[in-house]
Amino acid sequence: MPVDEHMAALPSLRQRRRAAATQEILDAAERQIAENGPAALSLRAVARSLGMTVQALYHYFPSRDELVTALIAKAYEALGDAVQAAVDASREDSAMERVVTAAEGYRRWAVDHPERFQLLYGTPLRYYEAPVEGATTQAVRRMGAIFEREMFDGFTPAQLAAVDASELSPAFVAYLDALPPTGQDALPPILTALVMSAWGHMHGLVVLEVFGHTTFLGEHPAEIFRMGMRNTLKDIFNRIPPVEQAG
Repeated sequence: MPVDEHMAALPSLRQRRRAAATQEILDAAERQIAENGPAALSLRAVARSLGMTVQALYHYFPSRDELVTALIAKAYEALGDAVQAAVDASREDSAMERVVTAAEGYRRWAVDHPERFQLLYGTPLRYYEAPVEGATTQAVRRMGAIFEREMFDGFTPAQLAAVDASELSPAFVAYLDALPPTGQDALPPILTALVMSAWGHMHGLVVLEVFGHTTFLGEHPAEIFRMGMRNTLKDIFNRIPPVEQAG
């Protein structure tokens, strides 16, 4: 690449300064959330902690909602990174064990960052509305895709299409079948119900722990979590027929 083109591709000094200032604001906001909880987030307090005026902070985040959106997206990305790192460390394991490990990565991040987890899944911030199809939605989809990709790795489309979900009502099955596809490698719609059930079980156990409802388990909530995830996934995998039956 010629020198002039290389220089043009690099961020300008102004862009680098803006990126650094934006990161400082996000870091200060995360510290405030860690100290006082998500509901106490204040643009004025964030600006004061950085020696800025609120008006100066508005140059980077024109509203509280934009700052909250950036914080939520950043937290989802960090959570997704933790899940992906857990999966990458278990590549030699079976599909079920990789999903269990991914779930454990989800749990560990939540337990290690309870305030940021509560920003994502705690009491909704008053007056805040996430932008439709915005950064937060994309970050959530990225994390969900990790679980879907690992959960059904190695199964054929015919096997997944023949999954046993007989407990679903005909009306619900029809509704799921009518849903638009979410991507080229989207799961058969009927599997959506099973995935959401597993996700709900995983998330519910994590919420109980993060909000302090499992202290009676002493030092063993991780063991309960792993058992719960293994049993949930066994139930799902047992519903997927062998190749010869799916054909």
